[in-house]
Amino acid sequence: MWLIRAAAPALILAYAAFLTYVTFTQRSMLFRPDTEHVDPKAAGLTGVVEELVETPDGAKLVTWWTPPEPGRPVIVYFHGNGGNISYRAARVAYFQRHGCGVLMVEYRGYGGSTGTPSEHALKADARLMLDRLAAKGYPSDRLILFGESLGSGIAVELASQRPVAALILDSPYTALVDVAAERLPLIPVRLLMWDRFLSLPKIASVHAPLLIIHGDADDVVPFAMGERMFAAANDPKSFVRLRGASHVTPLNDLSKSAIEKLLRSIPAIPR
Repeated sequence: MWLIRAAAPALILAYAAFLTYVTFTQRSMLFRPDTEHVDPKAAGLTGVVEELVETPDGAKLVTWWTPPEPGRPVIVYFHGNGGNISYRAARVAYFQRHGCGVLMVEYRGYGGSTGTPSEHALKADARLMLDRLAAKGYPSDRLILFGESLGSGIAVELASQRPVAALILDSPYTALVDVAAERLPLIPVRLLMWDRFLSLPKIASVHAPLLIIHGDADDVVPFAMGERMFAAANDPKSFVRLRGASHVTPLNDLSKSAIEKLLRSIPAIPR
């Protein structure tokens, strides 16, 4: 017992030092960018152009853009934490085949974009992208927001604020801080985490048609979080359970069928 008492102050100091380190390095641990800049052609895409967008605070963001066929919507795609936009080239091509326009947004610090990622910055950048689309003649009610994993929090935020045509979420979380709390039970992340991405309180403010896709063997974002998001959402909504699938798997026949059903439900946009 005396040994425990003697060691306690040192252990407390060590734990406090560890928490301080975690607090001030958390963004480098949270965000996992691939900084390689890949051209759309190098990713195997045709009809996609790269546009560099400068933000009000001076960051330069890489985006990929392909316009829609007449009457079709635009998919605004917010990708997951790992990799960069080139990892999602197959999804861009998939939506192209269905006549949709696609705007793929590269986050700060990822894939040739400058700046440092944070919740505030990524959401501000996303709003800027929607404003730019509106200036091009594509208002929010012509847009389908697609949020993949990390990007689901950005997509939910925008859909809760703007009247979009639809919202698709692939492997969504209730909050990023909830994911961290489950994975790091010995760290008080709810007190320390800066970038919380609170999606569950906001999903009830979304009134666009919703599709959630989630693998029930997801080892990154628990499947139950997708179920909770679905339960809290408004109609019309649908949920695709990918049995045995892990985190953000390639689109399969089941998920493609649900996406295509959603696309058919959206009225053609008058020329």
